Amino acid sequence: FCPGCQALQPPAPRPDLFRLMECDRSFRIDARQLQRRFQTLQRAVHPDRFGQRPPKEQYYSEQHSSLINKAYQTLLNPLSRGLYLLELSGVEPAQETDCDTDSAFLTEIMEINEKLAEPKKDNLEETETLIKVKQEELTREVTAAFERDDLQEAKKLLAKMKYFANLEDKLKAKKIPS
Repeated sequence: FCPGCQALQPPAPRPDLFRLMECDRSFRIDARQLQRRFQTLQRAVHPDRFGQRPPKEQYYSEQHSSLINKAYQTLLNPLSRGLYLLELSGVEPAQETDCDTDSAFLTEIMEINEKLAEPKKDNLEETETLIKVKQEELTREVTAAFERDDLQEAKKLLAKMKYFANLEDKLKAKKIPS
């Protein structure tokens, strides 16, 4: 907001999402603090509050609201938060082929994919638990990698997290009755 006239100003071209959400630039975040900041910001700039303002401010309100949603979603999700931290550090995210050297990992992914491809749905809970446990394990490992500033290890682990995120999406799709 303009300090003089209190008019809403346009968002910065490439804002730091951590700074916007008042979080430390770290893989480890306080989800409750993030949620409180999200709600505070949305209350201040939500488009519903700008219905009677000039069109330019209404437009800026939409931009800010969208940016705040993006920041919240990016920082709340461990995979997107990790990828964003790599981006801020100038590290290119791993390509899917970067995991190809880990044959045991690829075998595990293939086996879970095969379970998800089966027509019967009786093993979904077991598969869902397996995916959740693996994601939690990888999240702990990524946290440790970032805390010791090992960005290359974090990059490898985030590539593995992507595989499990894809499996989770497939699982969700299978659980929805068609």
